[in-house]
Amino acid sequence: MKITDTSDLWWRNAVIYCLDVETYMDWDGDGVGDFPGLAQRIDHLAQLGVTCLWLMPFYPTANLDDGYDITDGYGVDGRLGTLGDVVELVRTARDRGMRVIVDLVVNHTSDRHPWFVEARKSTDNPFRDFYVWRQDAPPDTSSEVVFPDQEHSIWELDDKTGEYYLHRFYKHQPDLNVANPKVRDEIAKMMGFWLELGISGFRVDAVPYLIETVGMDEKDQTRYADPHAYLRSLRQFVTRRSGSAIMLGEVNLPYPDARTYFGDGHGDELTMLFDFVGNQAMYLALARQDARPLLEALSARPELPTDCQWATFVRNHDELTLDKLSEDERAEVFAAFGPEEDMQLYGRGLRRRVPSMLDGDPRRVRLVYSLMFALPGTPTLFYGEEIGMAENLEVEGRRSVRTPMQWSAEENGGFSTARPSRLVRPVPSGGFGPEFVNVSHQRRDPDSLLSFVSTLVQRYRECPEMGWAPLDVLEQPHDAVVALRSSVDENTVVTLHNLGPEPVVVPLRLPDQVDGDHRLVDLLEDGEVRIGGDGRVDVPLDGYGYRWLRLTEPGSRALH
Repeated sequence: MKITDTSDLWWRNAVIYCLDVETYMDWDGDGVGDFPGLAQRIDHLAQLGVTCLWLMPFYPTANLDDGYDITDGYGVDGRLGTLGDVVELVRTARDRGMRVIVDLVVNHTSDRHPWFVEARKSTDNPFRDFYVWRQDAPPDTSSEVVFPDQEHSIWELDDKTGEYYLHRFYKHQPDLNVANPKVRDEIAKMMGFWLELGISGFRVDAVPYLIETVGMDEKDQTRYADPHAYLRSLRQFVTRRSGSAIMLGEVNLPYPDARTYFGDGHGDELTMLFDFVGNQAMYLALARQDARPLLEALSARPELPTDCQWATFVRNHDELTLDKLSEDERAEVFAAFGPEEDMQLYGRGLRRRVPSMLDGDPRRVRLVYSLMFALPGTPTLFYGEEIGMAENLEVEGRRSVRTPMQWSAEENGGFSTARPSRLVRPVPSGGFGPEFVNVSHQRRDPDSLLSFVSTLVQRYRECPEMGWAPLDVLEQPHDAVVALRSSVDENTVVTLHNLGPEPVVVPLRLPDQVDGDHRLVDLLEDGEVRIGGDGRVDVPLDGYGYRWLRLTEPGSRALH
């Protein structure tokens, strides 16, 4: 494989970085992050090595769900800037070698969106069919709600018309009726608008809910007989408008079901999916200090077409959902990483970040991020992970992990010059507060987490086989060890991760053509391991240790 072979599928070796503009950098001093502030900090992301910037919703909003209740899909929240600021940000990012993708939130709108304002005026309003309605009283749907602490049904009575509308999320977020061709046309126009402004694709929110048929009448069921045909049409539209643009889907389903969202083997629907199953299995493995749950999950991953990819992650902007684990397995993870009730959410997830879950142990924190980059897939970072930010449990619900970026030890963590009481969200205090965890200190420290994550990003970018190679688990006797090999043509990288506290020696058997003339050269630090004449090698590994090793032979020109 040549490095030039990877350029058209740029996302297979991308490093994605997710951020919320309103909590990243406030440039005008009003306590809310904005696009000019993000543009001023773009060099931090460039130095980190980010190649794809994912922006959480920045559209006009009623702001009852952190921007996911949108009132205009073509605009920008006035607190954050203007369309001109977005275009400048995209241009500035491109100058630094970064693409930008944006959240596509079209399962629902805000109930203050002009479409819904019109739709609820009367049952024969032209916009009525933009949403899903029913006349009869709905059955008990309390088991289907996404936020059980807030909602008790997925249907809400509209007093003016006496009918019920569907809302998979909050009652102020009515679901769009994607069976309606006019709605599909509007969604396509919206996507086309942002593609014309230079963005490189979309992170598609709540995809299974977006294409579902719940509540649709017979007419809708007829004209929407194949929901996946709609996803295929969106992919075709995006490809026509921008051949290199992607659709990265939020699909939290078991692997067999998730596979259908790639196009069930055809690769003509979503480009990428987040690996929720692997993510949850990783936390179970970390809790047990036993790699087997993770390896079992990875081995169950379905084979994907070349034009598709998994996105790997440690944390995202929501709670750390554990819904694919059994009740007993979930209890294990809670006990290890969030034993107090206030650390948990909805009984299915954790509202914490990694450093606090691991009690600030730098060995384990670095182990986790090294492991994420080593797993087959495209690594996705959530802002602040590169410096080890923690959550603020004083902030309600999922927003506990969406606190202001900590740039320096100054007041408000250097995020804003506004009074603390005016900040969009309070800055954490204590041992993970900005006095101790910030960009300014770490960028001057070669031993900092920021320097370490930067090295991971750089080495990952230098090893394209890690994004392209299929899963190859190496046999070895230690239950706590994850041993993977990434091989494409003449390129091979071996990664080892010890989830346990005890040092081990990992015996490996490499392919028959490997002999004593070959070496395993460390990529993250200085060092190498000699290989025996029969291709056998013993690799020492510290407790919570990790090693990336490139297989080289005499005269090899591979970079290491």
